[in-house]
Amino acid sequence: MTGDGRTAGAMTYAGAGVSIDAADESKQRIRRLVEGTFTAGARGAFGGFGGMFRVPSELKAPLLVASADGVGTKIKVAIDANRHDTIGHDLVNHCTNDILVQGALPLFFLDYVAFGVLEPAVVEAVVTGVAAGCRENGCALIGGETAEMPGLYTPPDYDLAGFIVGAVEEGAVLGPGRVRVGDTLVALASSGLHTNGYSLARKIVFTRMGLAPGDSFPGESASVADVMLRVHRSYRASLMPVLGMVRAMAHVTGGGIPGNLNRAMPVECDAHVETASWEPPNLYRVLMDAGQVTREEMFRAFNMGVGMVVVVDPHDAGAVLGAAATAGVPAWECGRVVAGSGQVILT
Repeated sequence: MTGDGRTAGAMTYAGAGVSIDAADESKQRIRRLVEGTFTAGARGAFGGFGGMFRVPSELKAPLLVASADGVGTKIKVAIDANRHDTIGHDLVNHCTNDILVQGALPLFFLDYVAFGVLEPAVVEAVVTGVAAGCRENGCALIGGETAEMPGLYTPPDYDLAGFIVGAVEEGAVLGPGRVRVGDTLVALASSGLHTNGYSLARKIVFTRMGLAPGDSFPGESASVADVMLRVHRSYRASLMPVLGMVRAMAHVTGGGIPGNLNRAMPVECDAHVETASWEPPNLYRVLMDAGQVTREEMFRAFNMGVGMVVVVDPHDAGAVLGAAATAGVPAWECGRVVAGSGQVILT
């Protein structure tokens, strides 16, 4: 025993790799960011054991719509570029789009960040992006978790996940049951790779092409990091004014257009997508050429410049295009719904 009663060689949590002081500092750094997202429905204060939110009283028969997701290996680009203030924004926008396809608008969000060694400045940067996404989409960041798990993650690696809850009137839920033969498909442009296809994109850009995050991206007046970390676009502002006209939507994520638009088709319909209706941006041409990727694989791995496909009555297509234009999002008619068996056909 030592003179003050402590056992010689006593072990501590910090000695095991978990710093409570770093966790406390992280909480103080993000407090103002979290409180800056609170909306009218938020209840309680920062630091509670659980977040609280009041369901909007104007909804007569509300359904809660929930989704959880991450940002995939895009996070490795952020780590390699030492740029951490955009992937949180990616996460919120991705989750917002996921529930938007069912007609739901976001209410609140929770995040989870896990480190091998907790870095308060990185936590602050990540939550800065999460808070920006919440403000853009009108949802409150009412809770989350920051974990330090030495031995599971090797510094500087960390992981990020998000959880969103929104609401929609039960009679206004969008989906395949509303789709009809003859409907028009409207494409809304992506802002880049969004949060999918990064395992292949990273292998092409960093391994095959030998580029570094700070290098110029071929054919672009921007760096590799700038191009590959462009924030996943939210379509809330583009579509909220016309949700009542929309029949179904497909958020183009993993699996590309074929692997997501089929989820919006009833079993008796096919979606004919006219790929000649748009020119994929330079990024996709570079990836295709440098990686010698086939056209079919490109459309399965990447969004090819389309982040959302909206299924709408032909008479309402103009309103959808107009709403997108007002929000500054390029949009165009990209095909139609025909009789079939629930397939997506790229023509």
